[in-house]
Amino acid sequence: MIEIQQLTKTFIKNGTRIEVLKGIDCSIARGESLAILGASGTGKTTFLQILGALDHPTSGHVLFDGADIFEWNEPSRAEFRNKRIGFVFQSYHLLPEFTALENTIMPALINGVSRKDACKRGGIVLTDVGLGDRLTHKPGELSGGEQQRVAIARAIVMNPDVILADEPTGNLDVKTGGRIQNLLLDIGRAENTTLIVVTHNKLLADGMSRTIDLKDGKAYDI
Repeated sequence: MIEIQQLTKTFIKNGTRIEVLKGIDCSIARGESLAILGASGTGKTTFLQILGALDHPTSGHVLFDGADIFEWNEPSRAEFRNKRIGFVFQSYHLLPEFTALENTIMPALINGVSRKDACKRGGIVLTDVGLGDRLTHKPGELSGGEQQRVAIARAIVMNPDVILADEPTGNLDVKTGGRIQNLLLDIGRAENTTLIVVTHNKLLADGMSRTIDLKDGKAYDI
């Protein structure tokens, strides 16, 4: 499903070139669950953002079902992100003026789902992540862990082909983290969804079907 070929990413900071990704080659099958490990600063989040077409590589190719997403124009990439990718950001990116339910259903509304149907689906996924009694609460009224679960609900509300999650259990206690891990894996199995997770959580990584380590700008199977 996903083919990464000689992927590189270089940043320029204060006139200095910083090579973060140095020619990554990797294939990810449909329905696979993949954990990405690595020390801080090794480019895990950068790699995830490129896979989701939120950032551009310096060179190389990212193919989804044989098509290079970086040969498309921006409207096509935006449509691809909205319809096929579910993101769980480390910093949540929830809109403070909207409720948990309203934040969750944003991808559905953008994709033309009726508000009634979007709210029904949003209520189901929020209940699945343990927030059935928090539908009308705004982010400022939720704990960090609850905000993270809203972000996960938003990512899965449209049953995307691929879920990209950056530390999805990072602010959760062990019990809730285990519940979220099981939920994501259950979705992957039921919907044949590809799950790609950046994590420092060994228990979460051990639950994935495969793990790679980002080190010195390269990806290694472990």
